[in-house]
Amino acid sequence: MKAVGYTKSLPIDAVDALVDFEVPKPEPTARDIRVSVKAISANPVDFKVRKRAAPPAGETKILGYDAAGVVDAVGPDVTMFKPGDEVFYAGSIQRQGTNAEFHLVDERIVGRKPSSLSFAQSAALPLTAITAWELLFDRLAVAPGKSFDPRTLLIMGGAGGVGSILIQLARRLTGLTVVATASRPETIKWCEDLGAHAVIDHSKALKPQIDTLKLPPVALIASLTATDHHYKALADLIEPQGKFGLIDDPAEFNMAAFKGKAVSVHWESMFTRSSFQTPDMIAQHHLLNDVADLIDKGVLRTTLDKTFGTINATNLKRAHALLESGKSHGKIVLEGW
Repeated sequence: MKAVGYTKSLPIDAVDALVDFEVPKPEPTARDIRVSVKAISANPVDFKVRKRAAPPAGETKILGYDAAGVVDAVGPDVTMFKPGDEVFYAGSIQRQGTNAEFHLVDERIVGRKPSSLSFAQSAALPLTAITAWELLFDRLAVAPGKSFDPRTLLIMGGAGGVGSILIQLARRLTGLTVVATASRPETIKWCEDLGAHAVIDHSKALKPQIDTLKLPPVALIASLTATDHHYKALADLIEPQGKFGLIDDPAEFNMAAFKGKAVSVHWESMFTRSSFQTPDMIAQHHLLNDVADLIDKGVLRTTLDKTFGTINATNLKRAHALLESGKSHGKIVLEGW
């Protein structure tokens, strides 16, 4: 089968940063399903792994986590899917990735594809939807429900993949006031269109902009990017006894900045459940089915922004380069072989 991967950690402009190659079709065992991959999306974790984790000598690492496709075969212990089912999911960081014609994934982290979306539209969603959902409802402990919540959620980096889903979840499933940050006209409009009550510029001083809005107190913060640059300013503006959640990899982060206000700090990683085979691993299956239902009911929408053509090394290098530039918004999807 066709696949895209890398043998050395190289800059994305290097000829062999990503390569096309052939590999045997994998066989499902235990609770694995084998998916015929129809579309994938690119995420920052793809280029972070490519840059930091060189595969063993003589081996090729297949990247990719988001996928939408059709179940092709199932392992002997599978109970929730059968060949022919249309699915979407974000795979495990411990295994070979989705940038391949056929991919093995544990059924407990797979959901049914939204029936109202194409494979490309669906592939944009899983990793960011899981991250946003777990961050909002599990880590920050926001209760879903449209009753009024007298707090503001500030989303740093609202136009990125996770922010694009988090804005929608918070606006449509909770009573929070939702403020996102963005710094360019197109990303500001993107956040507004997704439902943010207000958008502020993260390239400028944050607290004066928040004060001007005269909104409920900022008791919740989701720091999705550049946490090392902003956390001191965020510690200054967050309400006492608030909650601060983050998903990125800050080069510097001193939690003592939040001590005086008794602010709790929460890390979110959507790979935790699959990496450690936690007892509640199946929660991601249920979560993705809930997302599919919300999509099909028109409550949520896909965050697909750009399609980069078929799944191959040349197009994936373009996707990695755009993500590394920090100038993308929404999701980049590749479809077909």
